[in-house]
Amino acid sequence: MLLARADARQRRIGIALVSLATLCFAVIDTCAKWLVQTLPVAEVVWLRFAAHAVLMGAMLAPTHGAALVRVASWRLQGLRALMMVTMTALNFAALRFLQLAEVSAIQFSVPILIAVISAVFMHERLDARRWLAIGVGFAGVLLIVRPGAQGFHPAIGLSLLNAVLYASFNLLTRRMAASETPESMMWLSALGSALAIAPFALAQWQWPSGWLTWAVIAACGLAGGLGHLFVARAHRHASAAVLGPFIYQQILYMSFWGWLVFNQVPDAFVIAGATVVVASGLYLLWLEMKHR
Repeated sequence: MLLARADARQRRIGIALVSLATLCFAVIDTCAKWLVQTLPVAEVVWLRFAAHAVLMGAMLAPTHGAALVRVASWRLQGLRALMMVTMTALNFAALRFLQLAEVSAIQFSVPILIAVISAVFMHERLDARRWLAIGVGFAGVLLIVRPGAQGFHPAIGLSLLNAVLYASFNLLTRRMAASETPESMMWLSALGSALAIAPFALAQWQWPSGWLTWAVIAACGLAGGLGHLFVARAHRHASAAVLGPFIYQQILYMSFWGWLVFNQVPDAFVIAGATVVVASGLYLLWLEMKHR
């Protein structure tokens, strides 16, 4: 009985942490969308990761010290940083033209893409129910994207490419989690991303104007560091199958911030497509949990 209560408590902690992470990620995208209206995308990406690396380094260095740079594979750490900065650049560029809820809904196809990548490149066998869920999920993505319709914007292609990279990024992170600490992955990926994008940011640098812009930059970096840290620690308390469904609450935060800050409300196609994609992702998670 005591063991069951302890397990339930651990799951609640994990759910609380991943819920905080989704809120942080919604804050990142909201800040980024606001910043890219007046600053170059490369500069916003650099500021996001530079603030992330400085703030989280200052917070973690006193307690973790050299552990922040103690790694098992520098090659994989470098690859993860390169993937992270590429994904962020694609996402921020898309946010300049797309609604927050629209970008978020497309990102919810990541669990579906992970299943496809696992089947094609890792030769994992998927049964008919999983393939059906994948097909329905992609139909939901088409509802959001609407290729050929008046509502289609070329920036949607950037968001779709970001989703594919993010799925691969998740698989890489799972592999590295067996040998790397969450803190080193979180901090080194941010530092590597800042270094990688720095030449592009400096080439088109514009000084941010006013205290509000600097406050938004700081909020973006802090939310980035805390969000990734919350996710890493959440997986110490609960399995991915338990945490997965709670990631989808991000669409609520994104819709709220989109309405509050930018006066944008997702249309019926985005809502319907997001519902289909989320339902497909939850069904895949349920099948995985049932299988285990």
